[in-house]
Amino acid sequence: MQILPLFSKHKVVHFNKTDARLANNGISLDLQRLRCRVNFQALKFTPQIEALGNKLVHLLRDKGPFMALHLRYEMDMYAFPWWREKEIVSEERRSQGLCPLTPEETSLVLQALGFDKDMQITSDQHLLMLAVLSSLKVKIVMENVKKFHLHLEGVCKNDPRTILLLCQVKKEILLDPKELQQFHNHSSQMAALDFMVSIASNTFIPTYDGNMAKLVEGHRRYLGFKRTVLLDRKKLVVLLDLYQNGTVTQNDFEVSVRLAHEKKMGQPSHRRVIVDKPKEEDYFYANPLECLCEQRDCDDLLGLGKRNSSEVSS
Repeated sequence: MQILPLFSKHKVVHFNKTDARLANNGISLDLQRLRCRVNFQALKFTPQIEALGNKLVHLLRDKGPFMALHLRYEMDMYAFPWWREKEIVSEERRSQGLCPLTPEETSLVLQALGFDKDMQITSDQHLLMLAVLSSLKVKIVMENVKKFHLHLEGVCKNDPRTILLLCQVKKEILLDPKELQQFHNHSSQMAALDFMVSIASNTFIPTYDGNMAKLVEGHRRYLGFKRTVLLDRKKLVVLLDLYQNGTVTQNDFEVSVRLAHEKKMGQPSHRRVIVDKPKEEDYFYANPLECLCEQRDCDDLLGLGKRNSSEVSS
């Protein structure tokens, strides 16, 4: 009775202990599930964003299955995380899996995972980035952008590293410029469109696990463990180097990449807990396990039911 009057007056109520920065774990089951209902069901974008986002999704689905590629290969990914350090050993950072994959590395991994030219890929990158995807021969499937299509083909044909033909689509190409006019200079609103498309995609692949990637991952789990490929950058950089220097064959490279990601497809998994180090443990909204199963069913969901039964019987 104390909450309802406040909600009626202010329309928005902030519940304590619901912010991920405060706690991922050690919270009652009821409160954890409330967080899920608020984040994954109650919160909505503005009607304008919802309408345009839904239109984007319909346009993509009309063309067939599509993948959302969160290609975080941007200057800020390098500048801000390590700005306190005057000297950065790039090779060391990369070997630790702390760098997003380059466009060329990404294309090699996509090919190894079995994505072919018939799969649409929607990216959140700018048009300039599409033009410099050195190892992707980009084909835009929309008829009204033939000039852009030809420009990209010319760029790719001149690059000897071009190895893969993929359909890559952007919201700026799918939509009329007038429809996006209201969102210009509003990066968060543009990101909201990317978020909606990422949630709806058949497959979501982030090349770097930032905040948006984690939110999309968790939302897709909540919707029934939709396919989300969580790239193991630490393993991948080793495999990529071995392949690119000729140490391993393409077939061995592809087999190794697939084996490394068998259990990284967004399927049910435990959330990693690190006591007293909340920033290093798994993000609650990326894997809200408490909201995805009843207590007695969690072991079965995680594939632990049979193992536990055999342990008891033995």
